[in-house]
Amino acid sequence: MEIRSLTRAEAEIMKILWKLQKAFVKEILAQMPDPKPAYNTVATFIKILEKKNIVSHITYGSTHQYFPLITEEEYKRHEVEQLMGNYFENSAANLVSFFFNDKKLNANELDEIMEFVKKNNLGQK
Repeated sequence: MEIRSLTRAEAEIMKILWKLQKAFVKEILAQMPDPKPAYNTVATFIKILEKKNIVSHITYGSTHQYFPLITEEEYKRHEVEQLMGNYFENSAANLVSFFFNDKKLNANELDEIMEFVKKNNLGQK
């Protein structure tokens, strides 16, 4: 299944759905920060997410309970692959280099990265 990128509003709704695992529009709306969008706005975004095959629903009478068709991890993987392909020539080294050079990582962040590499044996060939 091809995963399509989400807009900021769609991603906000998906984060809530991933957390709740399944929800009615009113439950999604209740989790959104103030000022809350209109009910119909959230319902419209959910319909768009269904067209993108990222969300589906179960019908209960005249209402729908929505649930994600992909996991948050699958979506994150897709977005990182898109980012690397579009901006870093599919090179993890180019991506990491960008963060080292452009984002001016502090010592704690560098230590965390090194600890992750050691812990996951990523430094071994």
